Amino acid sequence: MSRIHPAENKCTIRKAVHEDIDDCPSVLTVWKKSSMTFQGTDGFTVFNRDGRLAFRVDNYTRKNPRLTGGLLLMDGAGKALMTLKPQIWSMQQQWNGFKGEDGCSRKSPILFSMRRGSSISMLVQSNNIDEAKVFMGGRGPTADFRIEGSFRRRCCKIRGPTGEVAAEITRKKVNSSVLLSNDVFSLVVQPGFDSELIMAFVVVMDRICRKSFAPLLCS
Repeated sequence: MSRIHPAENKCTIRKAVHEDIDDCPSVLTVWKKSSMTFQGTDGFTVFNRDGRLAFRVDNYTRKNPRLTGGLLLMDGAGKALMTLKPQIWSMQQQWNGFKGEDGCSRKSPILFSMRRGSSISMLVQSNNIDEAKVFMGGRGPTADFRIEGSFRRRCCKIRGPTGEVAAEITRKKVNSSVLLSNDVFSLVVQPGFDSELIMAFVVVMDRICRKSFAPLLCS
């Protein structure tokens, strides 16, 4: 595939991914493909607006993530940022996020927990539903972030604590009339929100947002 990363725009780039957040949205292109090229790998390759590798998830299997210790979100250089692990015996397909590679230790504090939204509400509503909920620190009952719309269709919004849009996922366009496949999509993170955290949400959503209850419309 040729040039899937975003083109430059008029917003001046004044930071790298992990430096102080400026007043410009962080525009990322997410490729549902591992940066490792040998057969059998799976993952994500994420580019920032000027085409540099921002995040990656390499060489994991969908068959049994518990046996592999979960998924590891890395920056472009391969530094471990977060460990993402499924909660054993969770009815709502809960996943927990830990800072760095700390997820390997039972004493590591949970950075966030994400749970699949209610399947019943998804069946009776077609708009403004919660496809998934995020609880910072792993605590409820009120969600700190909510995912509205259909992640499977690459048409959803991540809303913050007060309902503001923290990030949005949309289909990637080649031009005004041509869309790329669902394996390549745009992720725009608004100023004031951590791109690293939002990307961790995306990786978990890829696992828990099941086809059976995907809504027909996005909000």
